[in-house]
Amino acid sequence: MPGPGPHMMYTLGSGVGLMSVSRGRFSPHHCLFYAINAFLGPDLGSFFEWLTLTLGVAESFGSLIMDTIHHPFYYILLLGLPFSLFYSWISRILLQKGFLDSVSGVSLSRRQCLFLVSAGSLSHFFLDHLFEENGHTSMYSWILSTGWWKSRAPINSDAVVVVGFLCSCLIGCFIYINRVKPVKYRAQSGQSVRLILVIASLYCLWCASQIYWRNPPQPAVGL
Repeated sequence: MPGPGPHMMYTLGSGVGLMSVSRGRFSPHHCLFYAINAFLGPDLGSFFEWLTLTLGVAESFGSLIMDTIHHPFYYILLLGLPFSLFYSWISRILLQKGFLDSVSGVSLSRRQCLFLVSAGSLSHFFLDHLFEENGHTSMYSWILSTGWWKSRAPINSDAVVVVGFLCSCLIGCFIYINRVKPVKYRAQSGQSVRLILVIASLYCLWCASQIYWRNPPQPAVGL
């Protein structure tokens, strides 16, 4: 399955495209929460399982959380309502503080946030299910960027730090570019696309360094 980088770049890239063609009806608020739910959404279960395994406590409970949350529909049913309330509140704060732009001047409603949570979950598993066979071709290996097909890939702490840093930069810079300011959406969309391309290049460089330059190679992300 793809790591967090492809999930984030896929949804943020498609969201920026929708921002550009919708003339502001699909706002940076929509784009941000859609991308976050595709990235952090169902993989919250995977992260919780990794955390319990790393700490060596409640490992069976972590596996249960993984099996329950890492699901295209259980994630929506269990966390859709609380997350929609949370994201609606965050959207209002971001707009009031001038951190993120909105053409209508109105924050996202709870219903809109619920739809974005659902869209993020389905987009996450859209990518996951494309590569459920663990990529036995060179093209799949390149796309997945893990290079680890023998068994379940271990999650290395340096991979967590690097990928987490790149995704944090992607989210933070996206918010900065699309903050409330008198700039046309076309300019903001162009800057957002360039941002995604820069982060994608750094992500590919990291994956290449772990797979092809490191001896012995190790999974660049871990799944």
